[in-house]
Amino acid sequence: MCREALREILSVSDDAELGFVNARARRQAMKLEEVDTAKRQQFVHTTTLSGVSLLLAQPRAALPERSTPRPTPRRVGASDIAQIRDATQGFASWGRVYGGGAILDAAMGQLHWAAGLLEAICPDPLRPELHAAVGDLAQTAGYIALETGAHAEARQIFSFALACAEQAKDWNLRAMILSSMAEQAISTGQPDEGLTLTELALVRPDWLTPAARSLLHTTRGLTLARMRRVQDTLTAIGTADEHFAHATPDNEPSFTAGYTDAHHALLTGRPLGELAILGRDPGEATTRLITGAAGYPAGAVRARAVCLTKLASLTMATGDPRHAVTIGNEALEVAGTLRSHRTTEELRELFRHAATHQDLEEVAELRHRICTLVCTDNPGNLPLDDCPGTQD
Repeated sequence: MCREALREILSVSDDAELGFVNARARRQAMKLEEVDTAKRQQFVHTTTLSGVSLLLAQPRAALPERSTPRPTPRRVGASDIAQIRDATQGFASWGRVYGGGAILDAAMGQLHWAAGLLEAICPDPLRPELHAAVGDLAQTAGYIALETGAHAEARQIFSFALACAEQAKDWNLRAMILSSMAEQAISTGQPDEGLTLTELALVRPDWLTPAARSLLHTTRGLTLARMRRVQDTLTAIGTADEHFAHATPDNEPSFTAGYTDAHHALLTGRPLGELAILGRDPGEATTRLITGAAGYPAGAVRARAVCLTKLASLTMATGDPRHAVTIGNEALEVAGTLRSHRTTEELRELFRHAATHQDLEEVAELRHRICTLVCTDNPGNLPLDDCPGTQD
């Protein structure tokens, strides 16, 4: 849970030391939307700002243990910050093409080195930029850890990244990190925690760019969809659309560069797809996912694989299963080059939805192909009883 992680990170023994007073009862007594803004700001202060000095007092110690990091310079200049930025872009690019499975160790090695720079002598004007660069690298490394299924490690890295963003007073980076933390909460079956994290990021939306606000509302929409709050989900998606319409790439930070029309279509199509599986008309979700899959460039392999797999699952659950097989086979072709826990989870979902139609030869063959890909690379990820061809 969020508080347990905070107690561990901040080395305190109970909730009172975090500044919480009967928060569980308060959550049960009122909806999140009715929580007073001042209380949410106090929550932000006690859970994030108060942790910055603790997390950054010994930056390397705040990160998951790795082998002894290489020596770092005694002084930090603009060229060192540029090196961190370049490394971040490199890891992000690799993850988009191949998934994060092969690069977590390399990203963590670079992050330990970069964290060491926080202890070096740095001109005061460059200090916020240094913290922002290290925070951005940590956000990327945390997402790689999340994508490989290393959830405990990802939480620790995200907490460090958030502390860096707070120290830099970079509110757009802070929003991106909280969005990633919310996505992790959703993926581990904790949508309520995910909703809280997106609310924290939206405490001061006027400090955020349109793309950052749009991203947060798509994440918020997904948490609400998982909570089966249909009208709230639709409102969140509509708000995300409005903000995205006002986004201009020239005025956005570098870490939102991947938030394109195609990615917005995927991020808004996801929660709408969740609602469609619950019984809402699937037309809009299908249109958005088709737009996303068609709009991704060749280098966005991971995103395109996720988009196609979600579209196949939606079509399998609400439409023509034979057409879903066609989409699913295309998704498998794209996903075959990836080492991505997230993509594997999407394929597992498609496998489950396809079980309803497994009497069709084409569907049975698709399930077999999913087993061949997923179980070979990740033994045990699917039950053997449901995976034909993997028992010998």
